[in-house]
Amino acid sequence: MANEESLKLENQLCFPLYAASRLVTQCYQPVLDELGLTYPQYLVLLVLWETDAVSVKVLSEKLYLQSNTLTPLLKRMQDAGLIDRVRSREDERSVIISLTSQGKQLREEAPRVGGRLAEHLGISSGEAQQLHALLHKLIQNVVPE
Repeated sequence: MANEESLKLENQLCFPLYAASRLVTQCYQPVLDELGLTYPQYLVLLVLWETDAVSVKVLSEKLYLQSNTLTPLLKRMQDAGLIDRVRSREDERSVIISLTSQGKQLREEAPRVGGRLAEHLGISSGEAQQLHALLHKLIQNVVPE
């Protein structure tokens, strides 16, 4: 029989990760609503603001999402005028995602999103940096090769 303590919700690592993820995303939502964005769309824009004109494959790798999850998201973003999707000239199988002028303009508003989170975290910047490093370590250890 399994150890009773190991089956308690409060002792699960997965639960606080799940709950924190949901709650952090919820903190972003009011500002994202003002910008007309969903959280996944915001993540795509973060990648494109860093490096414009990337393949769906690169987006998939950076966001840890499969292309079949990204495709409908990218289609909605294109319909909203935020991005362009164009087949690569070098490789017809590859689709290149780039920002439109509207997508580039949203970058001006982006600092408000992070500012919103900083107001609600209730941890020091040092603790936030430690958490960031630990989460990235966890991700790297869990990502399938």
